[in-house]
Amino acid sequence: MKQTEKTVNQITEGIIWKQLLYFFFPILLGTFFQQLYNTADAMVVGRFVGKEALACVGGSSSQIINLIVGFFVGLSSGATVIIAQYYGARDERNLQDTLHTAIAFSIVGSFVISILGIVLSPIILRLMNTPEYLMADSLLYLRFYFGGIIFIFIYNIGSGILRAVGDSKNPLYFLIFSCSLNLLLDLLAVTVFSFGVAGIAGATVLAQLISSVLCFLYLYRNFRFLIPSRRHFSYNKKLVSELVTTGFSMGLMNSIFSIGSVILQGSINTLGTSIIAAHTAARRIVMIGNMPLASIASANATFVSQNFGAGRMDRIRDGIRKSSILCLIWSAMFLVMILTLAEPLVKALAGTDDPVIMSNALMNLHINMIFFFPLGVLLTLRMTLQGINYKTIPLISSSMELVIKILASFVFVPLWGYAGASVAEPFSWLLCMLFLLFSYIRIMKKEKIYS
Repeated sequence: MKQTEKTVNQITEGIIWKQLLYFFFPILLGTFFQQLYNTADAMVVGRFVGKEALACVGGSSSQIINLIVGFFVGLSSGATVIIAQYYGARDERNLQDTLHTAIAFSIVGSFVISILGIVLSPIILRLMNTPEYLMADSLLYLRFYFGGIIFIFIYNIGSGILRAVGDSKNPLYFLIFSCSLNLLLDLLAVTVFSFGVAGIAGATVLAQLISSVLCFLYLYRNFRFLIPSRRHFSYNKKLVSELVTTGFSMGLMNSIFSIGSVILQGSINTLGTSIIAAHTAARRIVMIGNMPLASIASANATFVSQNFGAGRMDRIRDGIRKSSILCLIWSAMFLVMILTLAEPLVKALAGTDDPVIMSNALMNLHINMIFFFPLGVLLTLRMTLQGINYKTIPLISSSMELVIKILASFVFVPLWGYAGASVAEPFSWLLCMLFLLFSYIRIMKKEKIYS
């Protein structure tokens, strides 16, 4: 493959742990700033508008957004896996065709989801038992968000393309800028213009528009060989099938996980505003804790995919081991963080020291923190198996999580209240990790990657 543009990172040679960290830190920071979009919304709303507005932004609305965005992030991740495989194999034609198909899917799919989201939001909110007094603001926030969802998808596919060929730094720089802008616009919308929930949603959409534009302008200017030309805009049945099956597998995997969270959120919504606010604050902290684990898994996915394309099975085995060690290190650090800083973090995110909110949020965090290492191994194995074209087993593990969350919604929560909801997710992590570990060992022996 001829390269006339900037040099990108080929990761089929060199020291494995250094290459994993080279990807890990930019992905981690990028994930942190992406999460900061919604976290900033929650903090500003909780402090300057009130706990009802916090419940609107971070409760039912947040779970629905995670469900829809998760599906298209999965689609873009599937595209990233295939792009990395073709890049590792130095197959320029299929690389260009994959890029064209991935970009087309993102644009068309985002329009469909935007329209469906705007139309169906009230029905979905009612199915989730959203309290009537939260309905108007939750609906307003959702419709604003769905109206600008194309920018989220465009940014994700653009940054995914860059990561697939070894550049994980520049998407981060665009995201840091737009995230800082989002926080500034949030504060202006609420404190100066008193726009409330609508202003928060509008600020988020505008900031995400800027990050997507910057990402693709950078691609066009500095990595022109990654931009498909007119000759690549043709229908390739084999490639489309490959992209659809991988992308939909990962998208469906994310969606099944989020569907379970939406169902569980519906049962939590019956427990009152204080519990919704407590869960919102606790979930923000848990998601911050998840970010390094998800970033390790994402870094490993690109590493595995490129090396799989190049036929370097020995490096895949060692990459998995080193990724698992990184997960263990972070899990221990997060445990210490929760034991020492959980209370001030909950107070900052919730914007209150209400004892009901504080006690329930802390209970959720103390249960979750014990199971972070199994979660890290779970995420790493899921992405690894996707990277070597095993799509069904990660999908089965996500379905297991869905079943456990449904069980929690209809059995655990009625029996034990919020404690039942707090136990559900960690239990699903442990069970699914054991299933994937068994499957991984069996598959790696079959592929002669592990012995």
